[in-house]
Amino acid sequence: MTSVPSNGITLNVTDTGGEGRPVVLIHGWPLSAASWENQASVLMQAGHRVVAYDRRGFGDSDKPETGYDYDTLAADLDGLLTELDLRDVTLVGFSMGGGEVVRYLSTYGADRVRSAVLAAAVPPYLLKTDDNPEGGLGEDDVQEFVDGVTNDRENFLDGFTTDFFSVDGELKVSEEERQKALALTEPATTASLAGCVNAFARTDFRGDLAAITVPTLVIHGDGDATVPFEVSGQRSADAIAGAELVVVEGAPHGFNVSHAAEFNAALGDFLAR
Repeated sequence: MTSVPSNGITLNVTDTGGEGRPVVLIHGWPLSAASWENQASVLMQAGHRVVAYDRRGFGDSDKPETGYDYDTLAADLDGLLTELDLRDVTLVGFSMGGGEVVRYLSTYGADRVRSAVLAAAVPPYLLKTDDNPEGGLGEDDVQEFVDGVTNDRENFLDGFTTDFFSVDGELKVSEEERQKALALTEPATTASLAGCVNAFARTDFRGDLAAITVPTLVIHGDGDATVPFEVSGQRSADAIAGAELVVVEGAPHGFNVSHAAEFNAALGDFLAR
C-alpha cells in the first residue's frame, strides 16, 4: 500500500506495479479497496497492473468533512490517474464506484482510458422523480439511509451487509465473508457515509452515459436487491452506445464475492479484447 496525493487529499492505494495494462478498481459504499481481493490477484496473474484505492472518507484514505459529491470524487480519480501517470486504463466501478467512472469520462474524457466496466453500478439515476419514474429510491428511502448511518450505524450496516449479499432473504456468502465486509465499513466517517448516500442516490448520470465512447461492459446480478438490475444495469446498457451486457443469474449485489468465478470470467474476457 502507498499514499498518493490527489485533489488536495491523500488516497490510500494498493498498486501492484509492473508493465501490464492497468486496471483501476473503484469500490462500492460503504466498503474500501480491500473489497476487491477476489479480483486483484486474478487480474495480476493475468498480467495487469492492478490499482485499487480507498475513496476519500473510507478505508485509510484522508477523511475530510466535505467533498462527497461526484464532481469531487471524479476529480480525486483524475488526480490519482495523473499522479501515477496511468494510461490505456480500464476503469472498473462497483456500485457507487460506477458513478465515478461515468462522471470521470464525461468530465475528463478518455485520453487515459481504454475501456470501462460498470459492475452492479448505480447509474443512470437511482432517485425516483417526475422525469425518472424508473428510479429505485424514493425520498423516504434516501432519508432512511442517512438516518440509519447517522443514528443507528451499527445495526443499520449490519442489516445492509446482509441484504448486500442476499437474494430473496438467502445469504449467498458465508457469515465469515459478510463479517469481513462489515469490518471494512468501520473506518468510514459519518460525514462520508451520509454524504455518499446523497451522492449515489441523487446524482443524475443520464447525460454522463450519453457521453461515453469507450468500450463498456455492464455486469449485474439479476438477484440484486440493493441496486436492482432493471433500475440500473439494464438502463445503463441501453444508454451506452455499443455496451456489452452480462447478467449473472441468481447473484446478489455483492456478486464480486458471492459469484467471483462468474464475475472474474466476464471481466477477464472483456479485458482480453
